[in-house]
Amino acid sequence: MEGFARAVEDGLKLSKRLVLPGGIPPPRPPTGMERGGGGGDSAPEAAALLLPSAPMAYAVVSDPGAVDTPDVPSYQPYVYGRLDPPALIPLQMKEVDLAIDCALDEAAVTVRARWWLHCITRSRSCDVRVVVPMGDQIEGGADISATIRWSQMLNYDNGRFSVDIPFRFPYYVNPLPKVFMKREKIQLTVNSGFSKEVLLQGTSHPLKEKGRQGEKLSFRHEATVENWSSKDFTFSYSVYSGDLSGGVLVQPSTLRDYDDRDRFCIFLLPGSGNRKVFRKAVVFVIDTSGSMQGNPLENVKNAMSTALSELTEGDYFNIITFNDELHSFSSCLEQVNEKSIASAADWMNLNFVAEGGTDIMHPLNEAMALLSSAHDVLPQIFLMTDGSVDDEHNICQTVKTELISRGSKSPRISTFGLGMYCNHYFLRMLASIGKGHYDAALETGSIENRILRWFRKASSTIVANISIDATAHLDEFEIDSEYIPDISAKSPLCITGKYQGKFPEMVTAKGFLADMREISIELKVQHIKDIPLDKVLAAQQIGLLTARAWLSSDKQIERKVVKLSLQNGIPSEYTSMVLLQTLEKVDAAQKVKQKLKGNKGSEEPQRIRLHGLKLGFGDRAATRENLTTGFGDVKPPETFEILNKAAGCCSRLADCICCMCCIKACGKMNDQCAILMTQICAALACLGCYECCAEVCCGGSDS
Repeated sequence: MEGFARAVEDGLKLSKRLVLPGGIPPPRPPTGMERGGGGGDSAPEAAALLLPSAPMAYAVVSDPGAVDTPDVPSYQPYVYGRLDPPALIPLQMKEVDLAIDCALDEAAVTVRARWWLHCITRSRSCDVRVVVPMGDQIEGGADISATIRWSQMLNYDNGRFSVDIPFRFPYYVNPLPKVFMKREKIQLTVNSGFSKEVLLQGTSHPLKEKGRQGEKLSFRHEATVENWSSKDFTFSYSVYSGDLSGGVLVQPSTLRDYDDRDRFCIFLLPGSGNRKVFRKAVVFVIDTSGSMQGNPLENVKNAMSTALSELTEGDYFNIITFNDELHSFSSCLEQVNEKSIASAADWMNLNFVAEGGTDIMHPLNEAMALLSSAHDVLPQIFLMTDGSVDDEHNICQTVKTELISRGSKSPRISTFGLGMYCNHYFLRMLASIGKGHYDAALETGSIENRILRWFRKASSTIVANISIDATAHLDEFEIDSEYIPDISAKSPLCITGKYQGKFPEMVTAKGFLADMREISIELKVQHIKDIPLDKVLAAQQIGLLTARAWLSSDKQIERKVVKLSLQNGIPSEYTSMVLLQTLEKVDAAQKVKQKLKGNKGSEEPQRIRLHGLKLGFGDRAATRENLTTGFGDVKPPETFEILNKAAGCCSRLADCICCMCCIKACGKMNDQCAILMTQICAALACLGCYECCAEVCCGGSDS
């Protein structure tokens, strides 16, 4: 991200040449925010101020001579030469509209914004880059509109749901009041899916309740503002539940479904009651191969230190590091106490050294052997790796056989992927087989926080060995995951799948508490119409089904993924996304203008494949060579025809409209809400000449 920040810094320097109508200079930073201006910021902190903290648009400037006010020339001295890499000038924003739809444990976010290309003279043109912390050749003075949609999981803590949307706009996107009126709009809906009271807890921005119908609430804010929002949008609410509760949501299949069975979603809330967390025996299995050197391994070590400090007396632990060899902190499980945790911290400082290759099966076998001696505790394995290995199918089958043989005392296996070179579908499947949790970090800056969130969720089990009695009443009952995970105090449990038959009015979920008493939870079956389960669950189903297809090599499951992908506009490993360009209305003057600019025009729509939207199934060659660039923020730059992936990339991108160019896409959401950089290079001759849209289609690889 340093290169991106440097490009923005160069762009801000160039923008000082501008003089807006009336001889007014562009907005200046608040006191102390000028880089290098004595504010006391370190280089990384200063660079961080230049990174996007909300959807942003930038003029991509290679020729500094093109920088000038569109309508009134500033008559600044001409600047010779070209910029390589180009400078990025943040565009001034004219309006913004934020809409959030919260359903179950997910939030669908839509941001509509319009920017003014205020920094390019009308006689020149440039690319525009839209960056979403998740462009055509456009003439100076144009308006650039964008609609960006993505989905993200709601945060959950102690009975409270919350959503956090990047909505902090820097000072330099504020047009002067005399130039434009700034209109800010926020809309939010909440649909809990439960017949329980929804209690509002807090909001960062002023919202007025506009309606309440059953479990569905709607809020709205609209105002003319002096400056755009300088803080993220946050909203929190709770669904009244003193103890474990939940429900079953069912929805009939439609003609567009990938099969003719009906869909269900079983949703279980841990409640705000103080249920006892299981005592646990934990074995951390850490990849210390050569590719982990530098920030990745350092961030893992920091997260490990915090995780160890959060273990409580009565727990047991051990640490295994692996590369070509295996090293253990202890020959047996150690009791958690102040002395053992301090010794473990010292051991990590000496043994967390990145070198050698990657071998996953050996340390997993060692961890399972260590946990075979654990009694009266919940055995858990936490695997972290950045690599892909040849025997991943065999690992899954071997572990599955071992866990089945151990029955209810089998260890839970949670997996964490670092970077793009590991096989995330292998890790997802291994966690599903092990009734654990999977997560990943695709940028180095998010490793520590995501590991801790993953560890806290997986290590806070309050109900284990869940079973659902629905199978006794239905002709067919299939869940998307391999097994049903345990209930964590830190997260709702969502079980999805397909069924045939008729659900009874009530379903019972059973499990065991930390004191080994059995608990039964009565779940009311609700036939819903106002929550689009197919849309809410599509990305989760695509991920789980892709992992199953990878393990089984089942072409029928692959076809299900393809159909889900096409129906919902979500890229998958078996489909590709293409940009379609169709001629709209072009009058005679525009045709002449196109001809002068060298655009021949065509009646045939162009199809250009979008790249960078897939995780892939791991890179074994990069793992064997111990390449260290498996993270979006340190990967060498790639040249794509349409889409450049920014650091931390790809999470759930959706609609990005530049002029009338609409890109629809979707992927996996990271912790910064989908950081995605798009650059449209279709060479429009003038605004409104073409309408471009992207669609998911069956296709080959994304390489």
